[in-house]
Formats: sequence, C-alpha cells, structure tokens
Amino acid sequence: MIHPTAVIDPKAELDENVTVGPYAVIGREVWIGSGSSIGAHAVIEGPTHIGKDNKISPFASLGTDPQDKKYKGERTELIIGDRNLIREYCTFNRGTKQALGHTRIGDDNWIMAYVHIAHDCVVGNNTVFANGATLAGHVVIEDDAVLGGFTLVHQFVRVGAYAFTAMGTALHKDVPPYMMAGGNLAAPHGLNIEGLKRKGFSAEQISTLRRAYKILYRNGMRLEEAIDALRKEEDSPEIKRLVRFLESSKRSIIR
Repeated sequence: MIHPTAVIDPKAELDENVTVGPYAVIGREVWIGSGSSIGAHAVIEGPTHIGKDNKISPFASLGTDPQDKKYKGERTELIIGDRNLIREYCTFNRGTKQALGHTRIGDDNWIMAYVHIAHDCVVGNNTVFANGATLAGHVVIEDDAVLGGFTLVHQFVRVGAYAFTAMGTALHKDVPPYMMAGGNLAAPHGLNIEGLKRKGFSAEQISTLRRAYKILYRNGMRLEEAIDALRKEEDSPEIKRLVRFLESSKRSIIR
C-alpha cells in the first residue's frame, strides 16, 4: 500500500493500512492513523499527528514550519483529526512556541484545493473551506462554519459556529455564530438560514435567532447594549452560544 517511489523517514509511524502514493515524502515524527491515504507528491513534515480515515490529495504540504519571523526552529506540532478530506495544494503550517505551540484541525472537515491554514489556527469539526480560503495565524473557525471561495481571514479573527462567508470575503473582525458575512471588508448579511435548515435547526430555533439578529444589527444599539439585551432574551442554547461568543470577542465583530 506504499508506492516504491515514496520517501518515508524511518522515524515516521504509519498504521499498517495507510496508503501512500507515488513520490510522496513523509518526514520524521509524523504519525498517520489507520485508513488514511496520502496522495502522490504530497509532503508531510513533523511533528505532525494525522488521525484515522483522512484523505490527503496530491501535492498537499502539511506540517511545514510556521511563516512567522519569531520562529527559530522550536518543536511545534500540526494535529489533524479523523475523516478529513484535504484536497490538492493545501498548505497547513505547524504552530509557534509563543502561542499555542500547535495548529489543530478537528474531524469531518471538507477542505478544498489551495486552502492555507497558518500557524496556531484552530479549526473545529464539520467545516467546509471552499477553494483558496486563507487563514492567517491564530484564527479560530468553529464547528459547522462554511468559508466561501477565496475568503481571507485576518490573524486572530474568529468565525462562529454555523456562520457562512460569501466568495471573496475579507474578514478583519469576528463573525458571530449563525451569521452570513460578505464583502471586502466584510459586513453582515443576515442569518445563515439555509445552512441552519440543512443542519436541522427547527423553525422555532430560527425564529429565536432572527430576533437575536435584529437586536444585534437592526435596533441601532451599541454593541454593549445589544449584548445586554441578548442576555435578557429567552434562555435558549443558541442565544447562550451567541452571547458567549460576543463576550469573548477581542477584535470585536463585523457590524
């Protein structure tokens, strides 16, 4: 299951049923779980931990040094979970010692061609990254978020759960959960209603989030006033998630 032209460091650890294509290069301190496949010409440097049943396409470059001038060769990691699809020419960097020390990708993510995930980023589960989406360092993408093609995300920005960005969006501030964003620079464009329906949100839950959107964006309140008003809304998990996100935002949110 390993092509004879592949180059694998003796200190790499691959489960027995891992598939490695022609001319792939796997460096030392790389761990790859069962059922994963590595495409032709892919390069994986360590320390990198890759879970089970991942499909890594040809010419992907994973686990390379962070693009950070402060990096001086410290031991940092890239951690990838299970059942991720990583398409051609994706580039994922390891973390930096000054921050998390690792870059982390969760489970069941659909990551299309030419996506870049920089140092110390954290990506949750069940996300979709369309072609050319680019994350600067220290970005957080929460579960079930969707990034449209060529979305650009500034360092330290967070994208909340179930959020959606349009093609060519440039994010300079946080995108709250459940919202749609678009433009350069990004602006809010309503709730991600279609995405919420696909994820099984009920009509009642969507109605609750519609009211929250109006409080946050339509009532002319300052952000602090809107957060106070949301705290007084009905006690739903969706509102609680939204309020927690807003309270912890360091770059503020798109408005």
